[in-house]
Amino acid sequence: MNKTDEPLDADDLLILAERVVELPAEDAKWVGRLVHELLRARAREAELLARQVSDPELATPRGGEFDEQMAQLALDTAEWLRTLWDVGYMGAGSFRSQPRSAFPAIDLDDIRRSALFARIRQGKHALPFPPPTRQGLPWHELLEGAATRHTVNAEIIRDEAGLPLGAIIESCSDWQVIEEFAGRRECVVQHQGKGPRFRLLHLDELTAELRREPPSLTREIHLQGRGGFHSYTLEWPQEDGRTRFVALRAATLERARSEAEHWLATTHPEMYGQVRFEVRED
Repeated sequence: MNKTDEPLDADDLLILAERVVELPAEDAKWVGRLVHELLRARAREAELLARQVSDPELATPRGGEFDEQMAQLALDTAEWLRTLWDVGYMGAGSFRSQPRSAFPAIDLDDIRRSALFARIRQGKHALPFPPPTRQGLPWHELLEGAATRHTVNAEIIRDEAGLPLGAIIESCSDWQVIEEFAGRRECVVQHQGKGPRFRLLHLDELTAELRREPPSLTREIHLQGRGGFHSYTLEWPQEDGRTRFVALRAATLERARSEAEHWLATTHPEMYGQVRFEVRED
């Protein structure tokens, strides 16, 4: 693709908008209107994309009905990967690799039931670490859902001295006990040392309330506006005392927060869900 065939990004459009004033007066007026209309169209496109992310039904074909073509594409991709994994054949003599251990079988039901595949189809980022499970199924809602309290089956595993080794919650044994309080009825837990922290309050021998702790840290997202277009930057203090500024690829505040959460999950998974992002206009 030639350079002229590539779509202009937001910065390029803003630079063009700023240079309109350098044109002769008879040209500046109509060129300025044209560039302004381009900026409005780009902002509208970003708004529609952000709305699809926030409303899963908009991102799901035919109002929630499964797209069979997409399912077939996923099946074909899985078959290609399985063949590459098992046979080491990629369809071209120059791309060969040694066969590996068995690639997991994937069928249509697996795709229909896959929480990860559904998440990707809704335009959401895949978590860079596995979420907790509930009776063997991924439990994304526990980390990100609106409900912060859940009644669960839970058991604390202890050593011979009675100290907590970990917790089994909804048949998931990957929970760590961060802190336990007097009386052993309440503790703070975290799944594999990543993601939000939860307060586990035992109601009886096997039943407990699992409550997601509110964010304990606050970080700022800077909003800057030029030529009718907004840009967002995350300010992140580092351990060495310096400050890092992370550019967020977003045209709306909602998308900026989503991008900040994804960056946090990728770079600091142990803090994911524990940071509140506030916006400051510069």
